[in-house]
Amino acid sequence: QVQLVESGGGLVQAGGSLRLSCAASGRIFSGYTMGWFRQTPGKEREFVARLRGSDGNTYYADSVKGRFTISRDNAKNTVFLQMNSLKPEDTAVYYCAGRPPSRNEYNYWGRGTQVTVSS
Repeated sequence: QVQLVESGGGLVQAGGSLRLSCAASGRIFSGYTMGWFRQTPGKEREFVARLRGSDGNTYYADSVKGRFTISRDNAKNTVFLQMNSLKPEDTAVYYCAGRPPSRNEYNYWGRGTQVTVSS
């Protein structure tokens, strides 16, 4: 069983930065593909970024490309989302997710952390 716990959310002004952390506990972490998603009320959860466990390849949603960076520290079983140049439309609950190499869908999810960007 893998447990994911997000932290680092908060209130920030537009143009500011935040770094989200996702601490993983449980089974093997280093080979997992890790992702960040976000959701606002009344909308479906949307993909933000992912870091592939096999080779470290990263991929971003167009809306955050060039502003957000996903990274991981395997020694600390933690994945990060550095968010720069934040915009009010980035306001959402951000979720960390993980999946082992054998799966195509994320099967481990955190409970989320709120990010609010004021204009």
